[in-house]
Amino acid sequence: MPDLEDQALTRPESGAAPLSAQAGVPNIRQGEGMNNVDASAQPTARVQSAAPASHGPDIHIDTKRTLGKGAFAALGATVLVLLIVVAWGMLSRVRAESSLKTETRESSIQTVSVTHPTQGARAEELRLPANTEPFIDTPIYSRTNGYLLKWYADIGASVRKGQLLAVVQTPEVDQQVEQAQAQVSTAQANEQIAEVTAKRWQDLLAKNAVSRQETDQALSDKNARQATLEAAQANFRRLQQMQGFERIYAPFDGVVTARNVDIGSLIQAGDSNTPHSELFHMASVNRLRVFVPVPEVYTDNVHDGANVVVTSDALPGEQLHGTIARNATAIDTSTRTLRVEVDMDNPGRRLLPGAYTFVHLPIPASSTSLTLPSNALLFRSEGLRVGVVQNGHVHLQSIRVGHDYGATVEITGGLHPGDAVILNPSDSLAEGQPVNVRAPDAGQPQEGSL
Repeated sequence: MPDLEDQALTRPESGAAPLSAQAGVPNIRQGEGMNNVDASAQPTARVQSAAPASHGPDIHIDTKRTLGKGAFAALGATVLVLLIVVAWGMLSRVRAESSLKTETRESSIQTVSVTHPTQGARAEELRLPANTEPFIDTPIYSRTNGYLLKWYADIGASVRKGQLLAVVQTPEVDQQVEQAQAQVSTAQANEQIAEVTAKRWQDLLAKNAVSRQETDQALSDKNARQATLEAAQANFRRLQQMQGFERIYAPFDGVVTARNVDIGSLIQAGDSNTPHSELFHMASVNRLRVFVPVPEVYTDNVHDGANVVVTSDALPGEQLHGTIARNATAIDTSTRTLRVEVDMDNPGRRLLPGAYTFVHLPIPASSTSLTLPSNALLFRSEGLRVGVVQNGHVHLQSIRVGHDYGATVEITGGLHPGDAVILNPSDSLAEGQPVNVRAPDAGQPQEGSL
């Protein structure tokens, strides 16, 4: 198949004129500094349009034309610009990668807040829970059997010492008293006749009318009758006292806190070991006893006679004052605490027995120890530790803790006042780990400072 380009160049068309013959197509000649092509000196290719001649002129293409110096300069400048753009892009990418590595390295180092231990443990006030009890608290039982005839005081009643509380009807005891009285009368009569007989025998013995043996028997009978009379009188007094227990009196000034019987109830003589035998329960509430368990570590601060403050949630904002009366002087092995009794007045009976109270035990200041926030402690299997920043790295320092004040603790060994201790350390904090120290905000106190 013939070449299409050759056909396009040589195919004659009727009525078509050669391109070179067209008006308006200049002849280009090669001259100095530029290409000028003369139509008579250079071979030309003629392209005849496949379209009719009326559609456009013939196109003349110069196949020998070459680029000049200006074109090469423009091309070189373009390549240079492209190289600069590529180099700039590569440099920006390298810088971005280097910055990313630096930021990644910096972000991998943990940033921590630090505090410094405070020299000297400040004076503290230890708030310990305590139980309030009446100064005198006692149940009241009956010492005789019978039926309750009447009661005169109910729960909540304030009574005075010696005030009548109830009367117990004891018919059996009453009869026993009458019987004992009759026995006393009989013993008195026997003792009198024995005394008269003994005197007569002594008079007869003086006249040698009777033997000494008979006289001694008369005197012995008199002594026996006297002993019988004394026994009868003692039994009579005992029954009288039992009869006196029919009337139950208040043993001290106080309040009736319980009444367990009513009129007609069967009363049995008993004690705390006899069930359902308690008639009343009384408490002295004008003065109270407050019992507080003091932890073993604070026992050195307990001194008999020291004044303490007692507060209660039932009396918000009020402070009651008491005195340490005594302590057990022994540590309870089950709770590791010292039982301490605080005696206090209860004016107006505002604080009720059994109330839950708090005793504020003063802890004196110490100048030989340090104080550190509790949130700086690390609990590890090898013991208590804190994280100390040294030259940008973590050192896990072993410490000894004294008193625990709640938000702060007393450090008795292992730290110095200038140590930078990490606050809120993470559980993964390791020895030698690099850290950054966060700068404290200006105008704000350092966390953990006292």
